Amino acid sequence: MTDFATARRNMIEGQLRPNGVTDARVLRAFSDTPRELFVPASKRPVAYIDEDIEVGHGRILMEPMVFARMLVHAEVKPSDIVLDIGCGAGYSTAVLARLANTVVAVEEVEELAAQANDTMTELAIGNAAVIRGPLAEGCPSQAPFDVIVINGAVPEIPQGVVDQLAEGGRLVAVVRPEGRAGRITLLLKSGGAISRTELYDAATPVLDAFRPAPGFVF
Repeated sequence: MTDFATARRNMIEGQLRPNGVTDARVLRAFSDTPRELFVPASKRPVAYIDEDIEVGHGRILMEPMVFARMLVHAEVKPSDIVLDIGCGAGYSTAVLARLANTVVAVEEVEELAAQANDTMTELAIGNAAVIRGPLAEGCPSQAPFDVIVINGAVPEIPQGVVDQLAEGGRLVAVVRPEGRAGRITLLLKSGGAISRTELYDAATPVLDAFRPAPGFVF
């Protein structure tokens, strides 16, 4: 039987810290969140490996190091309202809920959204909720957000999502244009203007919801 507490500790000490993730709040959030509950039962023994894990419906649970680096640069504060786009089975939402005041998660797959809400209820996480909706639209009805996290790579970040940032807000995503390597990318909104910084390489798969529609061919 897998010792998940030890696996969680090994993830932090063997994957996160050696890759420069030393933020105490982020590490505590990872330590307090049982990653194994957010993957299919057959994959629980490998829930803490340093790879993306398929969770069904073409979706993944992001590699721990990539997700942790994103959160470090998002600088989530205890007072922040966060938008979590493409939460899948809810792991990212559960981690963010331990860092922020409120988390609004958007997931378009009904089964995954229901699973995410059920697991967070099981864990008594009361400051987060998963709603169904198109990922590429974000959640304009609840905007603005202090932090926006996109769980998966995107060819480009839609302007409609960027527009949902509050003043001083941060958006993190893996940007992976067609035919190019993915890069963890940070957007900051200051004085109404958006700055953009590319941080680290990441081989995260592109979310289908963000792929451009194929052009018409005769």
